[in-house]
Amino acid sequence: MRLSILTREYPPYIYGGAGVHVSQLVRQLRHRLELVDVQCMGEPRPGATAHPESFPEGANAALRVLGTDVAMAAAVPNVDVLHSHTWYANMAGLWAGKMLNIPHVVTSHSLEPHRPWKAEQLGGGYRVSCWAEKTAFLDASAVISVSAGMRHDVLESYDELDPDKVFVVRNGIDTGEFYPDEDDTKLIELGVDPDRPIVVFVGRITRQKGLVHLVRAAKQFDPETQLLLLAGAPDTPEIEQEFTTAFSDLKANRDGVTWVVEMVPRQTLRHILTKATVFACPSIYEPLGIVNLEAMACETAVVASDVGGIPEVVVDGQTGLLVHYDPNQADDPTFIAQFESQFANAVNDLTRDQARATAMGVAGRVRCIEDFSWEKIADQTIDVYQRAIDNFNS
Repeated sequence: MRLSILTREYPPYIYGGAGVHVSQLVRQLRHRLELVDVQCMGEPRPGATAHPESFPEGANAALRVLGTDVAMAAAVPNVDVLHSHTWYANMAGLWAGKMLNIPHVVTSHSLEPHRPWKAEQLGGGYRVSCWAEKTAFLDASAVISVSAGMRHDVLESYDELDPDKVFVVRNGIDTGEFYPDEDDTKLIELGVDPDRPIVVFVGRITRQKGLVHLVRAAKQFDPETQLLLLAGAPDTPEIEQEFTTAFSDLKANRDGVTWVVEMVPRQTLRHILTKATVFACPSIYEPLGIVNLEAMACETAVVASDVGGIPEVVVDGQTGLLVHYDPNQADDPTFIAQFESQFANAVNDLTRDQARATAMGVAGRVRCIEDFSWEKIADQTIDVYQRAIDNFNS
């Protein structure tokens, strides 16, 4: 089988879960298939054909993405099946599929209708991204969802889709890259005391990740508990300002609060996750949450909201604690305050009971090894490719 993968992100330029997924999947598929071609966006890099986002010059960001999609589609070699990741590359897959008369598979790492705050970032381009995603999904030979929760959302958002074309293949974790690795060096450099409880967050400064809720919740953390935020790449100046205001208020009222803007190397991240008492994931939308798997693989307990695919990763009471979040009440200040308070209580429950947190961390790594291996995910993905090819040719 010959395959072309179309993606915005590819190593070494990765900023989100979709990029991690593509990187790991390609590594596994190249051991299994005759050809795995990769078409990506951005700077030249080994292992892929890269296309700069430069056309049309000066246009809205979403239109520039579609211009790059045209170049990607034109560069696809002679293959049997196409696989695109995120709306950024979905139209490249659709157009290449039409040109070559071959099946196109899409993976739903997230859904534009479930991310209305993107309108702040993209302006009118958000309507373009919604159109691109919907058009590609409805035309695809198969749709892969990264969780059962995401499959439900896909079918709810695009009810014209045939449910028999929508499959679940979950994200995974490389437990050979993420594992317990004790090293206090970076924490001490950052002024974090390794002998006090540590709560860690890793992610972008975006509404989706719920970072502002965590910062507000931290006002209710026990005084000995420290908060370390590895957070950068704000989506908009407005979101950045909202976060920095909340962070400044928190830092003025308690010690042990640290914010690291720069992306840390993977080895350093492993050290930090290993030393964390709790990994915090307050997302208000999360198709699966690879960051939770990374923490669990390092034997760290997780406190997370119960949205999207997170409950399929974090087993409440076994590998961490889940806190209820209702997106339908996002504009209700009373509910939001309650959510933040309950999140703080869950964190305090674990920082006060190190033995329980440790046991949850050990159980989390076992779960990663047994249920989220990339070898298994690659085999399941190839099965979807074959189904798409068979159905396309029938």
